[in-house]
Amino acid sequence: MAVYQKRFLASALAAEALRFGEFTLKSGRQSPYFFNAGAFCDGEALTVLAQAYAAAILRLREEGVAFDVLYGPAYKGIPLVAAVAVVLHAEHGLSLPWAFNRKEAKDHGEGGSLVGAPLAGKRVLILDDVLTAGTAIRESLAVLRAAQAHPVAVIVALDRQETVDGGGSALSRLAQDENLTATSVVTLDDLLQFVGNDPRLTTYLPAMQEYRRQYGVAG
Repeated sequence: MAVYQKRFLASALAAEALRFGEFTLKSGRQSPYFFNAGAFCDGEALTVLAQAYAAAILRLREEGVAFDVLYGPAYKGIPLVAAVAVVLHAEHGLSLPWAFNRKEAKDHGEGGSLVGAPLAGKRVLILDDVLTAGTAIRESLAVLRAAQAHPVAVIVALDRQETVDGGGSALSRLAQDENLTATSVVTLDDLLQFVGNDPRLTTYLPAMQEYRRQYGVAG
């Protein structure tokens, strides 16, 4: 696990974005952990979050994934995409255009539902917090394609590596169905390693390992 991934998980724990216990997910599954990127709600935590996404973006570029614009879906994606754009420029000298959408289109001023950099004809990298069934990201894909943009990749904070109907994970299914690159800052396997290496957290490890065994994708 890379340093930025360890720092991201430590920050998530401190911000209570990462919690352990018993949680009922939208899928109905009982999960021993819960992740909420909305809890990165102070300057320090948001900086660490943005630095982690920036590192994942640089990794994508090294792997040959080309894109022109960063896009953050409303609402959580808006501060995220802005913060990531700042970190990429301030810390890595990479200035990328960014855009976001409104939930409700404006009928005055500049109008429309999209704000920020022009998207038509551009290759777009979507930044989102989590992926469960992929419904929200597919809505973003529809918005972008309607604007004549070309979504090429998605980065989420955490890949839960859980199976969905028909096999495979939600992230891998999204990549296959939509013909794009889909990746994450960290995976459940990274989280298991992090928990196993922290004496304060090892009590949660058996339940998480069982959850991985029961619902996780092979690998």
